[in-house]
Amino acid sequence: MSSDLYRNIVIATDGSENSRRAISCGIEIAKLSGATIHVLYVVDTCSTISEKWTACKEIIREVMMNDGKKVMSKVKKIIEDSGVEVKEVLLEGHPANEIINFAGNNKMDLIVMGTLGKTGFERLLMGSVAEKVVRYSKVPVVVVRDGNHENSRC
Repeated sequence: MSSDLYRNIVIATDGSENSRRAISCGIEIAKLSGATIHVLYVVDTCSTISEKWTACKEIIREVMMNDGKKVMSKVKKIIEDSGVEVKEVLLEGHPANEIINFAGNNKMDLIVMGTLGKTGFERLLMGSVAEKVVRYSKVPVVVVRDGNHENSRC
């Protein structure tokens, strides 16, 4: 069974446990609609690498890019094993901005991502990539909550 509702789905991942839940959800939606998944990993070079770190900046960036490639490789295998077509996208910058821009500029039909479920003071300190994507994306967004909530499923 396939549908024209979703042809291209972007799954934003950071390699965390909850992003694995979002991957599973995205796979199920892709199977139902016959969509291609574009798995997206954003290396956060904006808030992690300080402009003052000139000596180590390139080394840190390279380590972060390699970590991203490792996560992408694992996720790609999971999606391929499910029988869904997958494309990898590795970007660098501010995660929320890159997710929004990629989805908007590449005619994505849906964004699927996880959230850490932070509230109150923790959210204020850390910010929320998922919240920013939901707030500013013109593409529909499915946010998969962490597994600690009742009825937390796709």
